[in-house]
Amino acid sequence: MSHEGIATRSVMRSVAFLGASALAVSVLAGCSDPDPAGKPLAGQDIARAARAEIADGGTLHWAVDAVPETLNTFQSDADTSTTRIAQATLPSMFRFDAAGRPERNPAYLESAKVVETEPKQVVLYKLDQQAVWSDGREIGAADFAAQWRALSGKDSAYWTARNAGYDRIEKIQRGDNDLEVRVTFGQPYADWRSLFSPLYPKEVMGTPDAFNDGARRKLKVSAGPFVLKSIDRKAGEVLLTRNPRWWGERAKLNEIVLRAVPRDERAAALAAGDLDLAEVDPAAAKRIALAAPPRPQSPSAGGSATPLMGPERRRLTPAQKRDKARFRGFEVRKSLEPAYTQLALNGGEGPLADERVRRGVARALDREKLAKLVLSPLGLPAEPVGSHLALSGQAAYADNSGAIGGQDTAEAQALLADAGWVPGGPVEERKKGEKAAGSEADKSKKGSGSEKSEKDSKKESGKKAEKDSEKESGKKDSAKDSEGGDDGAYIVGEDNKADDDEGEHLAQDGKQYGSKQLQQGGVPGAYAPQGTAAPAGAAVRPLAKDGKALTLRFVVPQGEGSQSLRTVADRIGIMLERVGIRTEITKVSDESYFKDHIASGQYDLALYSWPTSAYPATDARPIYAKPVPAADGSLNVEQNYTRVGTDQVDQLFDQAIATLDESESRSLIRKADSRIWAAAGSIPLYQRPQLTAVRTNIANAGAFGFGTPLYEDMGFLKKGSGAPAPSSQR
Repeated sequence: MSHEGIATRSVMRSVAFLGASALAVSVLAGCSDPDPAGKPLAGQDIARAARAEIADGGTLHWAVDAVPETLNTFQSDADTSTTRIAQATLPSMFRFDAAGRPERNPAYLESAKVVETEPKQVVLYKLDQQAVWSDGREIGAADFAAQWRALSGKDSAYWTARNAGYDRIEKIQRGDNDLEVRVTFGQPYADWRSLFSPLYPKEVMGTPDAFNDGARRKLKVSAGPFVLKSIDRKAGEVLLTRNPRWWGERAKLNEIVLRAVPRDERAAALAAGDLDLAEVDPAAAKRIALAAPPRPQSPSAGGSATPLMGPERRRLTPAQKRDKARFRGFEVRKSLEPAYTQLALNGGEGPLADERVRRGVARALDREKLAKLVLSPLGLPAEPVGSHLALSGQAAYADNSGAIGGQDTAEAQALLADAGWVPGGPVEERKKGEKAAGSEADKSKKGSGSEKSEKDSKKESGKKAEKDSEKESGKKDSAKDSEGGDDGAYIVGEDNKADDDEGEHLAQDGKQYGSKQLQQGGVPGAYAPQGTAAPAGAAVRPLAKDGKALTLRFVVPQGEGSQSLRTVADRIGIMLERVGIRTEITKVSDESYFKDHIASGQYDLALYSWPTSAYPATDARPIYAKPVPAADGSLNVEQNYTRVGTDQVDQLFDQAIATLDESESRSLIRKADSRIWAAAGSIPLYQRPQLTAVRTNIANAGAFGFGTPLYEDMGFLKKGSGAPAPSSQR
């Protein structure tokens, strides 16, 4: 779900490389207001070209995070590379357009619609007359039926990661002819378009052995513009070749090589000519953009007038001049991913088990400043995310953040006071080894609102400390790609002149401020550097209850690719200090971050990301379902790692999935989102940026945003365009 910060890539439908649809969205019943879904904040940013302008042939070398462990997208260890291969080689009844909405895939379907609702829901699929598998057999009802049986959940011999939707099917039959498939549901299912995308042949789905092992290393039969030719795990490459039996528009490329390249090595691989297309981190993107000739800002790239690199292009350093030669022929395309970063609040135990405290934390955050910190330096729209269940442009989106309200210090303090946390209350001295309130371990330093390593604590304090963090982040050439919950590989590490003054107040341990030194239990962040007059009321006393300060353990990954995520965490810590909440930032290894801390509940605050889906009633329910006791006495949280849920939210999800009225289903989803906001288990912050380095002579590829790539239309522009020749022709 690559160190993406997306908790369970394989369980939730992978949307990191998918897009959305152009279906019209009706407004809520009885409502004449404009559709609150709006438009995507940033559209696809690709070099569009007509097929006539693209040369036949060539090999596209495309960076991926890893060679996939399985080619079966329905298994638990499937990843984004699995999804990319499936998109190029297998049928999908519905794909996604640039707005994040499902649309019929005309290569496989002439039509698909609900033809009966009483007594039961029946969907009739009419397949394209030419749709065949690579062995020449027609795609038909037998393939649909085999996939349903494998994913229905009725046979435990199939090792499936998910069966949502398939468990509601009652039967699948041939229609009036071989090109028609009738799917009858035992229970109404609003997200029926999510099914059979991708569709595997009956040879893969027909038996448990074939499902479990047959498609892990090879796809003998496929049906897309490309077929899987080979997987070389030693070399870290997957080779896709043009499908001679493809009935649609003939693929322009001869081959696509998916090459596993760590993110911190991609800039070097691009410069060496080993890659043509690669998602990169902001530091690498900046180097490439400085080397590329200026190009007009794409209207689809986000509506921001700010270019990626700004006026720095005027004067290049010696290193930048060298990069200009190394990255000649490349440019950076930018968009926003169909995923967002959130602040997770663990409501399972400690102070955050109290909803008033969680709401107090939420009201202390300035989400607009956090979004600006991450997105403004990239020239992308710096708007906070307003929904847990969809992003702007997707059909279910509406900004429901009003259910909890915006930044309000007085309201935050009032909520915390109502929960018994009193400003300046008596604080007992903790004995050695005693846990802080709401923390797993006491790792705080005297007077510190944010935990720093012993080495970090020796650095200079105040404004310089924050600037040093920004500079260090900006120096990173790329982000380290590892398993866990961080999205540091995707967000900018520099504050880049954010227009707030929080950096002015970042205090460090044991330093002199004004006329006195901070004392144990004092409030860091409330004092300006020595010689600065303190404004009235600037020093916020720490909150305490029952003799203990309100201290929250903020867990962050410590890898070099996570520096930018730690910058965001530090900024949040400063915001919380201003209402009297202390934070202890605990750095853990990237490898253990998600498994040992997020999933196991060993944290109070954490930052990680979720993808959004065109089918939130199906895909988002496990993330927000109310945890229930399991048979063995443990708590079954599904994917709800904040441990915050309500019966009402569960009921709204159940109602939304069971209605075939699309307007009513969207209304129920939006109501569920409002309740999720009010419970304050997670606070969406910003949509994740997507930066892609691509050769200037490559067409119809780049930053895809929500949209599903059209693999058959990718290729190299014909000679004479002024761009360098394809790598396969050099």
